[in-house]
Amino acid sequence: MSIELLTLVLFASFFLLLATGFPIAWTLGGIGMVFTLFFLGPTNFSTAAMGAWNMMMSFTLLAIPLFVFLGFILQHSGLAEALYRSMLLWAGRLPGGLAIGTVFICTIMAAMVGTIGAGIVVSSIIGLPEMRKRGYNDRMVIGAIMAGGTLGVLIPPSVGFLVYAAATNLSVGQLFAAGLVPGLVLSGLYMTYIGIRCAINPAMGPPLAHEERASFGKKIASLKDSILAVVLIFAVLGSIFTGVATPTEAAAVGCFFALIIAAIYRKLSLPMTRDALYGTLSIFGMIMFIFIGAIIFSRFYMGMGIRAYLDDILITLAVSRWVILAGMMLFIFLAGMIIHDIAIILVCAPIFTEVVVALGFDPLWFGMVFLVNIQIAILSPPFGPALFYMRGCVDDKVGYKGVAMAAFPYMGMQVIGLTLCILFPQIILWLPNLIFGLSRCNL
Repeated sequence: MSIELLTLVLFASFFLLLATGFPIAWTLGGIGMVFTLFFLGPTNFSTAAMGAWNMMMSFTLLAIPLFVFLGFILQHSGLAEALYRSMLLWAGRLPGGLAIGTVFICTIMAAMVGTIGAGIVVSSIIGLPEMRKRGYNDRMVIGAIMAGGTLGVLIPPSVGFLVYAAATNLSVGQLFAAGLVPGLVLSGLYMTYIGIRCAINPAMGPPLAHEERASFGKKIASLKDSILAVVLIFAVLGSIFTGVATPTEAAAVGCFFALIIAAIYRKLSLPMTRDALYGTLSIFGMIMFIFIGAIIFSRFYMGMGIRAYLDDILITLAVSRWVILAGMMLFIFLAGMIIHDIAIILVCAPIFTEVVVALGFDPLWFGMVFLVNIQIAILSPPFGPALFYMRGCVDDKVGYKGVAMAAFPYMGMQVIGLTLCILFPQIILWLPNLIFGLSRCNL
């Protein structure tokens, strides 16, 4: 069977099984094993097993459950509530100020947690009722919460970075540094959009009434809660960027500080810790099963010669490398609308990275462009994960349609952010070059 026909049959089988509701881990692993048996023979099972074992023994992957556990602890620690109280005092007098503050809180949450769920759930529980009570437009608010939550993909310590590093052998520290500025750019775009929209139409996000506004002294006093967030962020990211700790060690330090923060706010308890451990086990177990399935799937595909085939295509294809890059970006976006982001990274990143290196692009730059694209897909209907997190936090009056409609303006901001990262590569490469003494070129 030709590699072209094999590719068609392989991915048609994959999407067909997904459409039946089969779990993605078993879909990847099952298809990989069946195709390996018929095309390569049972002796090749050991190669896939060794690949999965080597991946699971990676010290870098140990950081994933640690960061997930950190996120669960912070979600119930009381720190987010304190940050929201402070944000209410500082940003409330501006048109759309509470929605802008929500994006800001999600940015801080992303820098502490590294997942999308924590920012969306916490902001929905705390911020959504507050903004509704003050007359904010539902779509403005819901979109801001979802867009802010997706920053957990880009702002370190993102779990997506750890998975991408494991799949492509890139440095986790360099990926963390590369993601910080693009994440802040996206955060700034969201806040700018909210500010302009609410300035044009104040009914979308009215400022606080005069009697609710606080004095300057109260605003300053409210900043004491921000100190804990700054300490935690510096403990995690500062220890990585200064070379004091590896990402895995920094994750452990972050867990320690998160437990201290929960204790300070009197939220640390045995039931809360137990629930956090169970939640961590559930999420990490899912990620690892997807890891194993994706390795079996990709090992078969590599074994059938897709790498050599792509090399030949690149040599003979008479089109611009930017057209090939655009095709990969389109595939990632479309796949992200229906497939879990971890699976996309594990299946596509190793193959695409080799292609972009052959095309002369910088792999670190491409990794961040890849993840910015994943962030757009996470917010995209019909199956973007952010939509389902948000749907679980709103009433039936809003429904799935209302949640999906709220996402579109912020997807526009994400497309602008992706375009900026492609046109101006130093948005991604400046900080890694500065911190790690690199001399990466623009592409």
